[in-house]
Amino acid sequence: MERGNELFCRRKDHHAQNHRMRHVGGGRSAIAGRIRAICQKKVLTLEIARTIVAAAEAEATRSHLAGVVAVVDDGGWPILIERMDHAAYLASVELAPGKARRAALFKKPSQALEDAINHGRVAAVTAQGFTEMQGGLPIVVDNDVVGAIGASFDTPEHDVQIAQAGLAAVPH
Repeated sequence: MERGNELFCRRKDHHAQNHRMRHVGGGRSAIAGRIRAICQKKVLTLEIARTIVAAAEAEATRSHLAGVVAVVDDGGWPILIERMDHAAYLASVELAPGKARRAALFKKPSQALEDAINHGRVAAVTAQGFTEMQGGLPIVVDNDVVGAIGASFDTPEHDVQIAQAGLAAVPH
């Protein structure tokens, strides 16, 4: 919002801090446009997370699978975790959000870290608190990672299949 020579914007982050920039010199509308672009952060809502999880669960049901699906925001914090009845492994309640967190924070599929380890980058196992397994995919909207989905079912291939089905439900 513009007021006099000051341009204000509210960042949509977990601190919701007000940030102020003083206008210096000409080109006011160009500067205002750039500031608006900087200050608008795409966020993953609970409603969209529910849509993603529903699509993943539908795919799992079609494939006669049961497990856990998690959706996290861009900081890796859980938005929604769903454990289906008769989930294959109780540990999936920790694995699915871990895969999603890893995909969100590294901005790439969780399989990338697993592949790095399998191809000799053993130092990657020292990355504390990260799940080095397939099944986590970043959620990208307009080239920005807004979160991630993690799936933990019975095999790595099924984990990726279910996560991809959830990802396909993301509105573009």
